[in-house]
Order: sequence, then structure tokens, then C-alpha cells
Amino acid sequence: MNFSEMLNIGLMQGFAGLSLFSVLLLMGLGLAIIFGQMGVINMAHGEFMAIGAYTVYMLSVLVEGLAPNLMAYYFPLAIALAFVLAFCAGWLVEWALIRHLYKRPLDTLLATWGLSLGLQQLFRSAIGPKEVSPTLPEWLMGSWAPHEGLDIPINGLFVLGLTALVTGAVLLALYRSRWGLRVRATVSNRTMANAIGINTRKTDRLTFAIGCGIAGIAGAAFTTIGSTGPTSGSLYIVDSFLVVTFGGAASLLGTVASAFAIAQTQSISEFFMTGSMAKVLTLSLIVVMLMIRPQGLFASKVRR
Repeated sequence: MNFSEMLNIGLMQGFAGLSLFSVLLLMGLGLAIIFGQMGVINMAHGEFMAIGAYTVYMLSVLVEGLAPNLMAYYFPLAIALAFVLAFCAGWLVEWALIRHLYKRPLDTLLATWGLSLGLQQLFRSAIGPKEVSPTLPEWLMGSWAPHEGLDIPINGLFVLGLTALVTGAVLLALYRSRWGLRVRATVSNRTMANAIGINTRKTDRLTFAIGCGIAGIAGAAFTTIGSTGPTSGSLYIVDSFLVVTFGGAASLLGTVASAFAIAQTQSISEFFMTGSMAKVLTLSLIVVMLMIRPQGLFASKVRR
């Protein structure tokens, strides 16, 4: 194997890491808002991802059966619908469950874990236990070959672009919108935020719902690179918490950096060793880094 072939394989493996990075970042962004900004340990976050993935699948089946000529156009609508449905589900969960458990992190962990199991059973009963995949539009199929021997999947490029768009929108909303100002004020000093007229309960509910909606977008993106089953979301929940913890619980910039580092380390190491050994190596490096820097890569200084 010559140097050119090794370089092409390395680049394709690195791009496979970018696809994993995209899903982890979208999951991590939603979790960073919920866990980092609100202190809620949401073990059902993966199931909100599954809601988004199943939304794309169901809309794909519906369009293919009723209006097959619109198959080329349904996917962007499916992404928007995935966000809306996951947002509404998050709003309902916060109102019915989470609002009673603030400042009780262990209780939120147990309650959302139970919710996770319940949603998984709902998916099995309503859709089926088998993994499913939507029919993707033609423009998402195939690959781009910028160089001989180097093939980059178009669906991976699309997911990467979608991730960049969502990340930019979240950062813009958090630092340039009225909602973002209320969230940052609430995180900094909840009592003072209430005193100046900010409805912190409404802010909490909207923040939780937005975080769940972003998980729905992650699920929609996931359908382009993998099949969806009742437990698909739960497979990513540990990695998502690692992304948020390693990056710094209240830092969105840290979430981006840690998602990239974890995805690339895992993807490149999988080329040289088995998948389970690559996972062990990645986790070991994260543990060592957290021993050196317990607050994460980018610690956020806030008043409590």
C-alpha cells in the first residue's frame, strides 16, 4: 500500500469520524442546554432522538405511498417536523414531570430513565421491534470524489452542513436573542432573574423543549447514516453525556470541541484496532483528561 492510498484511507476514516461527530454534536448540543444550563440529568434524551428518526421514517413511508413524485423534496420538511414533534414532546414532559424535580438531580435521573424505558416500549408497540430505515431522496445518495481513490458520501456532507447550521443557530440564539438572555440570567442567578421580572419557569420549559427539539434533529440526521430501532437513541446517551462533561457542562464551545475530539479519536483508532478496543482507548483518554482537568475543557464561570 503506497502513501497515496494510505492518505486516502486516512481521509475517508477521518470523514467517517466527522459523520459521528455531527450526530454526537447535535445530541450534545441538546444535552448541553438541558444538563449544562438547567442541571437536569435527562436519561431519556436518546428517545427524543428516536422520535426525530421515526418521524423521518413515517413521513418517508407516507410520501412514498401517497405522493411518490414528492420524494425528492420531503426530507427537509421531515427534519423540521422532527424538531417540532420532539419539541412538543419535551414541552409536555417538562410540564408533566421535570418541573416537579428541579434541584433534585438523582430524582430526575431515575424519573427520566423510567421515561426512557416507557418510550422504548411505546416504539416497540406502535412501530415494531425491528430496525427501520427511510427511503432517502436521490440527491442524498452516492458519493463525491474530489480525488481518485477518495470517495466522500454525500449524505455525510449533508449531515455535516446541517450540524453547522444548527450549531450556528443555537449559538446565535443563546447570545443574541431574548430567550438566550433569559437563559443566561437564570443560570447566573435564578433569584435575581425572578426579581427583575424574568419568568424562570417558562424559561426552563422552553429551554428543555428546545434541547429535546435539537435531539429530534439529531435523530433526523441519524437516519442518513444508520437504521432506527426502539433502542437506537439509548446507544448514544452515554457518549452524549461524555461530550457534555468532557467539554465543560455549561460550555457550548466545549461541547463542539469535545464532540470533535471523541468522534475523531474513536473513528481513527477503529482503523487500527477493534471497535470495542477503540471505545476503551477513547474512554481511557477522557478519564485521564478529566483527572487532569475535572472542570472539562472549557469551564464556565457562573454564580450560584
